[in-house]
Amino acid sequence: MDSFIHAALCAIYLNGEPYMKPVVNIKIPGVKKKYSGKVRDLYIVDKEHLLIVSTDRLSAFDHVFPNGIPGKGIILNKISNLWFKNIKVIKNHIVEDDVSRFPKPFCDYPELLKDRSVIVRKTERIDFECIARGYLIGTGWKDYHEKGSVCGITLPAGLQLAEKLDAPLFTPATKEDTGHDINVPVDVMRAKLGDELAYRLGEVTLRIYEFARDLLIRQGIILADTKMEFGFADNEIILIDEVLTPDSSRFWDESSYRVGTSPVSFDKQYIRDYLETTSWDKNSPPPPLPDEIVAKTLEKYQEILQRIEAIFSR
Repeated sequence: MDSFIHAALCAIYLNGEPYMKPVVNIKIPGVKKKYSGKVRDLYIVDKEHLLIVSTDRLSAFDHVFPNGIPGKGIILNKISNLWFKNIKVIKNHIVEDDVSRFPKPFCDYPELLKDRSVIVRKTERIDFECIARGYLIGTGWKDYHEKGSVCGITLPAGLQLAEKLDAPLFTPATKEDTGHDINVPVDVMRAKLGDELAYRLGEVTLRIYEFARDLLIRQGIILADTKMEFGFADNEIILIDEVLTPDSSRFWDESSYRVGTSPVSFDKQYIRDYLETTSWDKNSPPPPLPDEIVAKTLEKYQEILQRIEAIFSR
Protein backbone atom coordinates (compact mmCIF):
# COMPACT_ATOMS: atom_id res chain seq x y z
CA MET A 1 0.00 0.00 0.00
CA ASP A 2 1.53 3.33 -1.02
CA SER A 3 1.89 6.27 1.38
CA PHE A 4 -1.13 8.19 0.01
CA ILE A 5 -3.50 5.27 0.50
CA HIS A 6 -2.06 4.52 3.93
CA ALA A 7 -2.52 8.16 4.97
CA ALA A 8 -6.11 8.19 3.72
CA LEU A 9 -6.99 5.01 5.58
CA CYS A 10 -5.40 6.33 8.78
CA ALA A 11 -7.34 9.59 8.66
CA ILE A 12 -10.30 8.26 10.66
CA TYR A 13 -9.72 8.19 14.41
CA LEU A 14 -11.66 6.34 17.07
CA ASN A 15 -11.08 7.37 20.70
CA GLY A 16 -7.96 9.24 19.58
CA GLU A 17 -6.33 6.22 17.96
CA PRO A 18 -5.82 5.59 14.22
CA TYR A 19 -8.74 3.53 12.99
CA MET A 20 -7.64 1.15 10.25
CA LYS A 21 -9.76 -2.00 10.28
CA PRO A 22 -13.32 -1.68 8.96
CA VAL A 23 -16.04 -2.81 11.36
CA VAL A 24 -18.28 -5.03 9.26
CA ASN A 25 -19.69 -7.28 11.97
CA ILE A 26 -20.47 -6.14 15.50
CA LYS A 27 -21.28 -8.59 18.28
CA ILE A 28 -22.49 -7.23 21.61
CA PRO A 29 -21.92 -9.90 24.27
CA GLY A 30 -25.13 -11.35 25.63
CA VAL A 31 -27.38 -9.38 23.24
CA LYS A 32 -29.18 -10.97 20.32
CA LYS A 33 -29.25 -9.03 17.07
CA LYS A 34 -32.81 -8.28 15.92
CA TYR A 35 -31.96 -7.52 12.30
CA SER A 36 -28.92 -7.03 10.12
CA GLY A 37 -29.36 -4.82 7.07
CA LYS A 38 -26.91 -3.96 4.34
CA VAL A 39 -25.18 -1.37 6.54
CA ARG A 40 -27.04 -1.12 9.87
CA ASP A 41 -27.65 -3.63 12.66
CA LEU A 42 -30.62 -3.39 15.03
CA TYR A 43 -30.86 -4.54 18.64
CA ILE A 44 -33.86 -4.49 20.96
CA VAL A 45 -33.33 -2.19 23.95
CA ASP A 46 -36.82 -2.51 25.47
CA LYS A 47 -40.45 -2.55 24.35
CA GLU A 48 -40.27 1.01 23.03
CA HIS A 49 -36.68 1.43 21.85
CA LEU A 50 -34.08 0.00 19.48
CA LEU A 51 -30.33 0.40 19.15
CA ILE A 52 -29.15 1.14 15.61
CA VAL A 53 -25.47 0.49 14.87
CA SER A 54 -23.92 1.82 11.65
CA THR A 55 -21.23 -0.58 10.48
CA ASP A 56 -18.52 0.05 7.90
CA ARG A 57 -20.15 -2.31 5.41
CA LEU A 58 -20.54 -1.04 1.87
CA SER A 59 -23.39 -1.99 -0.43
CA ALA A 60 -23.86 -1.23 -4.10
CA PHE A 61 -26.19 -2.69 -6.71
CA ASP A 62 -27.95 -4.59 -3.90
CA HIS A 63 -24.80 -6.46 -2.83
CA VAL A 64 -22.68 -6.07 0.29
CA PHE A 65 -18.96 -6.07 -0.46
CA PRO A 66 -16.54 -8.31 1.45
CA ASN A 67 -14.37 -5.40 2.56
CA GLY A 68 -15.83 -2.28 4.12
CA ILE A 69 -14.75 1.35 4.29
CA PRO A 70 -12.90 2.09 7.59
CA GLY A 71 -14.91 4.53 9.69
CA LYS A 72 -17.77 4.80 7.19
CA GLY A 73 -20.36 3.94 9.84
CA ILE A 74 -19.04 6.68 12.13
CA ILE A 75 -19.26 9.21 9.30
CA LEU A 76 -22.81 8.19 8.38
CA ASN A 77 -23.92 8.33 12.01
CA LYS A 78 -22.37 11.76 12.62
CA ILE A 79 -23.90 13.23 9.46
CA SER A 80 -27.35 11.84 10.20
CA ASN A 81 -27.26 13.11 13.77
CA LEU A 82 -26.31 16.61 12.62
CA TRP A 83 -29.28 16.74 10.27
CA PHE A 84 -31.67 15.15 12.75
CA LYS A 85 -30.77 17.82 15.29
CA ASN A 86 -31.29 20.67 12.83
CA ILE A 87 -34.33 19.61 10.80
CA LYS A 88 -37.31 21.25 12.49
CA VAL A 89 -40.18 20.57 10.07
CA ILE A 90 -40.83 17.12 11.56
CA LYS A 91 -39.83 15.10 14.62
CA ASN A 92 -37.39 12.20 14.34
CA HIS A 93 -36.77 8.89 16.08
CA ILE A 94 -33.53 9.76 17.91
CA VAL A 95 -33.65 9.31 21.70
CA GLU A 96 -29.94 9.19 22.65
CA ASP A 97 -26.63 9.35 20.79
CA ASP A 98 -24.22 9.40 23.76
CA VAL A 99 -23.03 5.87 24.53
CA SER A 100 -22.25 6.79 28.13
CA ARG A 101 -25.98 7.38 28.67
CA PHE A 102 -27.13 4.17 26.99
CA PRO A 103 -28.76 1.60 29.30
CA LYS A 104 -26.88 -1.55 30.22
CA PRO A 105 -25.42 -3.60 28.71
CA PHE A 106 -24.89 -1.22 25.77
CA CYS A 107 -23.11 1.48 27.77
CA ASP A 108 -20.50 -1.13 28.74
CA TYR A 109 -19.15 -1.34 25.17
CA PRO A 110 -18.02 2.14 24.09
CA GLU A 111 -15.19 0.61 22.07
CA LEU A 112 -17.83 -1.02 19.85
CA LEU A 113 -20.57 1.60 19.82
CA LYS A 114 -19.08 5.08 20.34
CA ASP A 115 -19.94 7.49 17.49
CA ARG A 116 -21.60 4.80 15.39
CA SER A 117 -24.81 4.04 17.30
CA VAL A 118 -28.04 5.66 18.46
CA ILE A 119 -31.02 4.63 20.55
CA VAL A 120 -34.27 5.33 18.73
CA ARG A 121 -37.99 5.04 19.23
CA LYS A 122 -39.65 2.00 17.76
CA THR A 123 -41.91 2.95 14.89
CA GLU A 124 -44.29 1.38 12.44
CA ARG A 125 -42.34 1.90 9.23
CA ILE A 126 -44.16 3.35 6.23
CA ASP A 127 -43.17 1.01 3.43
CA PHE A 128 -42.17 3.64 0.89
CA GLU A 129 -38.91 5.44 0.36
CA CYS A 130 -39.51 9.14 -0.17
CA ILE A 131 -37.18 10.59 -2.79
CA ALA A 132 -36.61 14.25 -3.64
CA ARG A 133 -34.95 14.91 -7.00
CA GLY A 134 -33.54 18.30 -7.87
CA TYR A 135 -31.46 17.16 -10.85
CA LEU A 136 -31.83 14.58 -13.59
CA ILE A 137 -29.49 11.74 -12.67
CA GLY A 138 -29.47 8.05 -11.74
CA THR A 139 -32.71 6.14 -12.26
CA GLY A 140 -34.45 9.47 -12.90
CA TRP A 141 -32.22 10.09 -15.91
CA LYS A 142 -32.70 6.50 -17.09
CA ASP A 143 -36.50 6.80 -16.91
CA TYR A 144 -36.47 10.18 -18.64
CA HIS A 145 -34.15 8.94 -21.39
CA GLU A 146 -36.48 5.99 -22.07
CA LYS A 147 -39.92 7.52 -21.45
CA GLY A 148 -39.61 11.30 -21.22
CA SER A 149 -40.90 11.13 -17.66
CA VAL A 150 -39.79 10.28 -14.12
CA CYS A 151 -42.13 8.11 -12.04
CA GLY A 152 -45.05 9.17 -14.22
CA ILE A 153 -44.17 12.89 -14.14
CA THR A 154 -43.71 14.16 -17.70
CA LEU A 155 -40.74 16.50 -18.15
CA PRO A 156 -39.85 18.91 -20.99
CA ALA A 157 -38.08 17.41 -23.99
CA GLY A 158 -34.37 17.96 -24.54
CA LEU A 159 -33.13 17.81 -20.94
CA GLN A 160 -29.56 16.61 -20.43
CA LEU A 161 -27.81 14.37 -17.93
CA ALA A 162 -27.41 16.10 -14.53
CA GLU A 163 -29.56 19.05 -15.59
CA LYS A 164 -31.27 21.02 -12.83
CA LEU A 165 -35.04 20.62 -12.80
CA ASP A 166 -37.32 23.65 -12.75
CA ALA A 167 -38.64 22.47 -9.38
CA PRO A 168 -37.66 19.47 -7.26
CA LEU A 169 -39.75 16.33 -7.77
CA PHE A 170 -41.18 14.01 -5.15
CA THR A 171 -40.95 10.41 -6.38
CA PRO A 172 -41.69 7.49 -4.04
CA ALA A 173 -40.30 3.97 -4.23
CA THR A 174 -41.65 0.81 -2.68
CA LYS A 175 -39.59 -0.35 0.28
CA GLU A 176 -38.46 -3.89 -0.43
CA ASP A 177 -36.89 -6.13 2.23
CA THR A 178 -34.83 -7.89 -0.44
CA GLY A 179 -33.61 -6.70 -3.82
CA HIS A 180 -33.88 -3.20 -5.18
CA ASP A 181 -36.57 -0.73 -4.18
CA ILE A 182 -38.95 0.00 -7.06
CA ASN A 183 -39.69 3.54 -8.25
CA VAL A 184 -43.44 4.11 -8.61
CA PRO A 185 -45.77 7.01 -9.51
CA VAL A 186 -47.24 8.98 -6.62
CA ASP A 187 -50.62 7.50 -7.54
CA VAL A 188 -49.38 4.10 -6.32
CA MET A 189 -48.51 5.63 -2.95
CA ARG A 190 -51.89 7.38 -2.78
CA ALA A 191 -53.72 4.14 -3.49
CA LYS A 192 -51.81 2.35 -0.72
CA LEU A 193 -51.62 5.08 1.93
CA GLY A 194 -54.44 7.47 1.09
CA ASP A 195 -54.31 10.98 -0.35
CA GLU A 196 -53.72 12.80 2.94
CA LEU A 197 -50.75 10.74 4.10
CA ALA A 198 -49.17 10.64 0.63
CA TYR A 199 -49.48 14.43 0.37
CA ARG A 200 -47.94 14.94 3.81
CA LEU A 201 -44.98 12.69 3.01
CA GLY A 202 -44.35 14.49 -0.26
CA GLU A 203 -44.61 17.91 1.36
CA VAL A 204 -42.21 17.08 4.20
CA THR A 205 -39.72 15.35 1.90
CA LEU A 206 -39.48 18.38 -0.38
CA ARG A 207 -39.24 20.81 2.55
CA ILE A 208 -36.34 18.84 4.02
CA TYR A 209 -34.66 18.66 0.61
CA GLU A 210 -34.99 22.42 0.06
CA PHE A 211 -33.72 23.18 3.57
CA ALA A 212 -30.62 21.03 3.08
CA ARG A 213 -30.08 22.16 -0.52
CA ASP A 214 -29.95 25.82 0.51
CA LEU A 215 -27.49 25.12 3.33
CA LEU A 216 -25.19 22.84 1.33
CA ILE A 217 -24.77 25.21 -1.59
CA ARG A 218 -23.11 27.66 0.81
CA GLN A 219 -20.37 25.05 1.20
CA GLY A 220 -20.07 24.53 -2.54
CA ILE A 221 -22.12 21.32 -2.51
CA ILE A 222 -25.07 20.61 -4.81
CA LEU A 223 -27.67 18.28 -3.33
CA ALA A 224 -28.80 16.44 -6.46
CA ASP A 225 -31.23 14.07 -4.81
CA THR A 226 -31.88 12.27 -1.54
CA LYS A 227 -34.11 9.58 -0.09
CA MET A 228 -35.80 9.42 3.31
CA GLU A 229 -37.90 7.07 5.37
CA PHE A 230 -40.75 7.79 7.75
CA GLY A 231 -42.69 5.87 10.35
CA PHE A 232 -45.49 6.18 12.88
CA ALA A 233 -44.87 6.59 16.61
CA ASP A 234 -47.90 7.24 18.80
CA ASN A 235 -49.94 7.97 15.65
CA GLU A 236 -47.48 10.69 14.63
CA ILE A 237 -45.35 10.68 11.47
CA ILE A 238 -41.65 10.97 12.27
CA LEU A 239 -38.40 10.85 10.28
CA ILE A 240 -36.47 7.59 10.75
CA ASP A 241 -33.45 5.58 9.58
CA GLU A 242 -30.74 7.90 8.20
CA VAL A 243 -31.02 11.30 6.58
CA LEU A 244 -28.90 13.25 4.06
CA THR A 245 -25.86 10.98 4.18
CA PRO A 246 -23.56 10.04 1.28
CA ASP A 247 -25.24 6.61 1.30
CA SER A 248 -28.72 8.09 0.83
CA SER A 249 -27.95 11.21 -1.22
CA ARG A 250 -26.00 12.53 -4.17
CA PHE A 251 -23.66 15.38 -3.24
CA TRP A 252 -21.88 17.14 -6.12
CA ASP A 253 -18.96 19.55 -6.20
CA GLU A 254 -20.43 22.86 -7.39
CA SER A 255 -17.12 24.11 -8.77
CA SER A 256 -16.81 21.28 -11.31
CA TYR A 257 -20.50 20.80 -12.10
CA ARG A 258 -21.30 20.74 -15.80
CA VAL A 259 -24.62 19.82 -17.43
CA GLY A 260 -24.30 16.78 -19.68
CA THR A 261 -21.61 15.01 -17.66
CA SER A 262 -21.65 12.86 -14.54
CA PRO A 263 -20.53 15.33 -11.84
CA VAL A 264 -17.73 14.88 -9.31
CA SER A 265 -19.50 13.49 -6.26
CA PHE A 266 -18.95 13.01 -2.52
CA ASP A 267 -21.06 9.89 -2.13
CA LYS A 268 -21.51 6.26 -3.12
CA GLN A 269 -21.77 7.14 -6.82
CA TYR A 270 -17.97 6.96 -6.97
CA ILE A 271 -18.20 3.25 -6.11
CA ARG A 272 -20.99 2.66 -8.64
CA ASP A 273 -18.98 4.38 -11.39
CA TYR A 274 -15.92 2.28 -10.57
CA LEU A 275 -17.91 -0.96 -10.61
CA GLU A 276 -19.26 -0.12 -14.06
CA THR A 277 -15.68 -0.29 -15.35
CA THR A 278 -15.11 -3.82 -13.99
CA SER A 279 -16.16 -7.22 -15.32
CA TRP A 280 -18.38 -7.93 -12.30
CA ASP A 281 -21.86 -8.95 -13.54
CA LYS A 282 -23.80 -7.55 -10.52
CA ASN A 283 -25.35 -10.98 -9.95
CA SER A 284 -22.49 -13.09 -8.62
CA PRO A 285 -20.88 -12.39 -5.22
CA PRO A 286 -19.04 -9.07 -5.47
CA PRO A 287 -15.24 -8.91 -5.48
CA PRO A 288 -13.24 -7.08 -2.80
CA LEU A 289 -12.69 -3.41 -3.57
CA PRO A 290 -9.10 -2.37 -4.33
CA ASP A 291 -7.30 -0.41 -1.59
CA GLU A 292 -7.13 2.73 -3.71
CA ILE A 293 -10.92 2.68 -4.26
CA VAL A 294 -11.49 2.20 -0.53
CA ALA A 295 -9.15 5.10 0.25
CA LYS A 296 -10.73 7.44 -2.29
CA THR A 297 -14.23 6.59 -1.06
CA LEU A 298 -13.17 7.31 2.51
CA GLU A 299 -11.69 10.61 1.39
CA LYS A 300 -14.99 11.62 -0.26
CA TYR A 301 -17.06 10.65 2.78
CA GLN A 302 -14.74 12.58 5.07
CA GLU A 303 -14.95 15.62 2.81
CA ILE A 304 -18.74 15.78 2.93
CA LEU A 305 -18.71 15.28 6.71
CA GLN A 306 -16.31 18.20 7.13
CA ARG A 307 -18.41 20.47 4.93
CA ILE A 308 -21.63 19.59 6.73
CA GLU A 309 -19.96 20.11 10.11
CA ALA A 310 -18.83 23.53 8.87
CA ILE A 311 -22.47 24.48 8.17
CA PHE A 312 -23.58 23.80 11.73
CA SER A 313 -20.47 25.05 13.52
CA ARG A 314 -21.27 28.67 12.74
